Amino acid sequence: MSVLNLKSLKKEAIQLLVKLINTPSVSKEEKNVSILIEDYLSKYGFHVHRKFNNIWTESTNYDDKEVSLHTILLNSHHDTVQPGKNWITNPFKAIVNKDDKLIGLGSNDAGGSIVSLISAFIYLNSFSTRLPYKLILSITAEEEISGPLGIRSIINDIGKIDLGIIGEPTKMQVAIGEKGLIVLDCIAQGKTGHSARNIGINAIYIAIKDIEKLRYLKFDRKSKILGFPTLNVTQIKGGIQHNVIPDLCYFVVDLRTNELYTNEELIEMIQNQINSRIKPRPYYSNCSFIDPRHPIVKKAKLIGRKIYGSPTLSDQSLMPFPTIKMGVGESERSHTPNEYVLVSEIISGIDIYIRLLKDFKF
Repeated sequence: MSVLNLKSLKKEAIQLLVKLINTPSVSKEEKNVSILIEDYLSKYGFHVHRKFNNIWTESTNYDDKEVSLHTILLNSHHDTVQPGKNWITNPFKAIVNKDDKLIGLGSNDAGGSIVSLISAFIYLNSFSTRLPYKLILSITAEEEISGPLGIRSIINDIGKIDLGIIGEPTKMQVAIGEKGLIVLDCIAQGKTGHSARNIGINAIYIAIKDIEKLRYLKFDRKSKILGFPTLNVTQIKGGIQHNVIPDLCYFVVDLRTNELYTNEELIEMIQNQINSRIKPRPYYSNCSFIDPRHPIVKKAKLIGRKIYGSPTLSDQSLMPFPTIKMGVGESERSHTPNEYVLVSEIISGIDIYIRLLKDFKF
């Protein structure tokens, strides 16, 4: 295969993103959009594997006789959140306006990264000289809900991976670390009584005291990349009716972790601070961290990319191999009304992915 026309690929990338937005793919309902991507890759002769609503394919332009051949995974997700109520435009109808904006649900998170990764993958596979590594491209489901039928359902099918590049909106800068997540269900226990007689033990008051303690809880281990762990109470529920002192009050803690604490340490620390009983949810995500001396980090710096630690969670946390997070768009736009990505960001993103990988060596 001769090297493809990059200008044409970039034009196709924008057209593909318009089609992705016009094909609703809320989490668990990604079948149609996965077929659309599969058809596009098949057009270029790739054999596409499918499991549930996940798809993946392998490059062919590598030296299969190389004993020490490494494999790089390019991954992003095609599912979206539900659109909010404050959209001015139709979230499922892509609009490209005169300000370079491509507006539509999933355009920024993570449509821009999807089409940029696909274009870079196709282009790199067309080189006349064989690459010193194998590429696997996967576009996966249920990322927005950390669902069981997303990346975790195919990680063993894909095979051995030496490095992952995760397409999420990072302004094409490189997140070499990502905070983990622990969710704690907390229960304050009191005693019911008639509110008019002011007897009983009010579980809401117990919960309030505990929440206040957690609000000012300090962590002393600061990661150079991820900073301190962060904690927020994000939900609370208590009481059955206005004239009954409640004996139970429930609240939820969202805890973002760094690599300097174990999950067990953090859970024990919080339990020692409060009277409410805590129950960690069974599904948690560990923090991700790649050695700053890894060749991909060095190459990223060489081409002018900044490195940082990300406070937000992605499928990176589910991957048991070194990964970086790097993609088109800005994280602040994700899950917002009238979400958008700039066409120029996609064009630039394709170029940067190619520059990162073109001469890369482990």
